[in-house]
Amino acid sequence: MLPVASSFCHYLPNISLKCILPLYFLKKWLTLNFGNYIYVYQMDQKKRSIETLCVQEGWKPKNGEPRVLPIYQSTTFKYDDSEQMARLFDLKDSGYFYTRLQNPTNDCVANKIAALEGGVAGMLTSSGQAANFYAIFNICEAGDHFVSAASIYGGTYNLFGVTMKKLGIEVTFVDQDAPAEEIAKAFRPNTKAVFAETITNPTLSVLDIEKFAKLAHSHGVPLVVDNTFATPYNCRPFEFGCDIVTHSTTKYMDGHASTVGGCIVDSGNFDWDAHADKFPGLTKPDPSYHGLAYTKAFGKGAYITKATAQLMRDFGSIQAPQNAFLLNLGLETLHLRMPRHCENAQKVAEYMEKNPKVAWVNYPGLASNKYHALAEKQFRNGQSCGVVTFGLKGDRNTAVKFMDSLKLACIVTHVADARTCVLHPASHTHRQLSDEQLLEAGIQPDLIRFSVGLEAADDIIADIEQALANI
Repeated sequence: MLPVASSFCHYLPNISLKCILPLYFLKKWLTLNFGNYIYVYQMDQKKRSIETLCVQEGWKPKNGEPRVLPIYQSTTFKYDDSEQMARLFDLKDSGYFYTRLQNPTNDCVANKIAALEGGVAGMLTSSGQAANFYAIFNICEAGDHFVSAASIYGGTYNLFGVTMKKLGIEVTFVDQDAPAEEIAKAFRPNTKAVFAETITNPTLSVLDIEKFAKLAHSHGVPLVVDNTFATPYNCRPFEFGCDIVTHSTTKYMDGHASTVGGCIVDSGNFDWDAHADKFPGLTKPDPSYHGLAYTKAFGKGAYITKATAQLMRDFGSIQAPQNAFLLNLGLETLHLRMPRHCENAQKVAEYMEKNPKVAWVNYPGLASNKYHALAEKQFRNGQSCGVVTFGLKGDRNTAVKFMDSLKLACIVTHVADARTCVLHPASHTHRQLSDEQLLEAGIQPDLIRFSVGLEAADDIIADIEQALANI
């Protein structure tokens, strides 16, 4: 049986967790401290494989309950009297009360993703952008600073560099491939976090997770990694020292371009109390919850508890239960789809590398790629993702003509879909960036992002071939 927080809520006279989040514990033993209460849980002796977790984890039906995860399509949950509802809002009783905070369907899916990543707790959000915002804003406030890799998704770059600056939070963008001692210069006394992507979108740079984790920890702050492109099937950043993982579940996790969503997963490994002065939002009393201190009340669940009880309460970027249901269907086949995406992408990359009309091709699976050795170290079987980037000999118009000539692949803003799709970032997703910012993010005018789908590799390559014949 999944050991969720609600299974022991009735033992706690003053604190309830079910109305905040169900915690998933992967470690064989985990001790949670709640005031004077200490609870120890023992997991099954045998750790299940990620393939089994994809299919079986999250929803645990009891006798006579639906085999498939139900959709709790309700904004509210009924109670018998006013006092019961009041105790929920005081966090004294367990129970769901409003879907803006938590929903049973969402919780089951968050549990599954937490299990896949090897974390202690997860929270679904309405989008990947919301997940990245919450992940940083949960530990940063006005007057704080954080460090981010420059080579990240354009929307995230704008969120960090423009929008969060309006909230009084500053960011310093760094070259993730620079030596550690050079990156260390970006840290300040008020630095609260480090952010990067496992595989950058769209440049496909591979993050040296261990290097960044050591840098972050040496300055007493956590490392937050967006693991969207790799997915936990190909890479589990916690195993390399990362502390918090985010996802745009819109991509490979859903896999079918049918739902927008995001997720945050906490490893439970960062010791917030050891750096209590840096993180007063987690370690000091929260006046909006009767002076409750999250690390004292929720131990390893503090980070996700605060994100849910405080940020989700105030901002409300919850994922719809219907979307969570569809996301769960996608997760059940993640372990089957990712190898096919990567195999197809490898074939496309090898074809492009040999084609005389192609100026350059970037894919970590190629032996010639600068990140190949790092990919072999950090990714399952060296497989990264299904996205290939390349440039054609010619100018920007050459790229446009090529894309317009494709028949099987479609020009869409989406990526990591079951269907092959293509995009010109400088003209589309990253058009809000200046030329200087584009170059800082490693995006050249001729860069084409080609998201390889699940079709037959020969058909995908044939489509590329006929499009190249037109330029």
